Amino acid sequence: MLLPPGYRDFVSFPYLLGVEIPLPLIHGPFLYGYVATLTGQRNSRLPVYYHLVPAAAAYILLSGFFVQPFAHKVYVYQHHGLGYEKLTSLIRLPIIPSGIIYVSWSLILLRKHRINISRQFSYSEKINLDWLVYLTIGMGAIWLSIIFGNDISTFLLVDVFILFIGYFGIKQAGIFSNREEARAVMVAGAALPVEMVIEESPVTDAEPLKYQKTAIDPALMSTVHQELSHLMQTERLFKDPALNLDGLAMRLGVSSNTLSQVINTMEQRNFYDYINDFRVEEFKRIALLPENNQFTLLSLAFEVGFNSKTSFNRNFKKVTGRSPKEFCLQEKINPADQS
Repeated sequence: MLLPPGYRDFVSFPYLLGVEIPLPLIHGPFLYGYVATLTGQRNSRLPVYYHLVPAAAAYILLSGFFVQPFAHKVYVYQHHGLGYEKLTSLIRLPIIPSGIIYVSWSLILLRKHRINISRQFSYSEKINLDWLVYLTIGMGAIWLSIIFGNDISTFLLVDVFILFIGYFGIKQAGIFSNREEARAVMVAGAALPVEMVIEESPVTDAEPLKYQKTAIDPALMSTVHQELSHLMQTERLFKDPALNLDGLAMRLGVSSNTLSQVINTMEQRNFYDYINDFRVEEFKRIALLPENNQFTLLSLAFEVGFNSKTSFNRNFKKVTGRSPKEFCLQEKINPADQS
């Protein structure tokens, strides 16, 4: 039986002995469930408790040990699991595969989440969950330490992991949980006269997107695209830093799936790039106006819909191949601040 560091102190509480053995079978499912919940990808067809079946089975197998007298349990621990070697070996058998599988599944969910962001939102700050990617990789490091390391490295990594997940988990804002609220806000605007609404179907690939459950009539697609372009040019909705696919779809009177297909098919890009390309072009336009020389680059970026300097610089470089500062130098623009 695996003895934890400092077991001589631990045996002062013999009623807890053995409880820690199946716990590694819970770590993976909890990580997966946390990621799935935070990214809005919980599988309603598979109840959460199914993932805890291996841990529950392990505790059932250990039930005979749990009911033993305290003195016997202490004796077993002091003699390295004497009499329970086969049982603990059987319980430990699925622990490593469980860790690998759930860390991998979590990373897959995070990849899908990144794709969903580009389909649903025109910004990624505070919702990209990059920190959770690092955290999941950290969980993978813990499992590598369990396999190849020692107790000191494992417990050190676990301590850092707990602090990390607590801090960033509290800071994290909701992502896909307020979709209906976003719809309610945007429906206040005048919907354009597109009558046909097609039921949404999930999309898990973005380049290129393949829509197998719905097909849009080419005439409808052209109509929606024309109205979308008109809306962007006249109302400049891209200047709203919180613009998302659902809200824009409500303004057009179509489903978000329909609008997503239109953008991907007619514009050959996703929603995120579509909106931010407008922002970049608008920035270039207003930056050339002499009366705007009194403003900083960042203030102009905020004016056109960007909500952070990082997002602005990244998207500007992606569209133009130049940094904003290089653009100003080449265009002989002298804003208040080029940093």
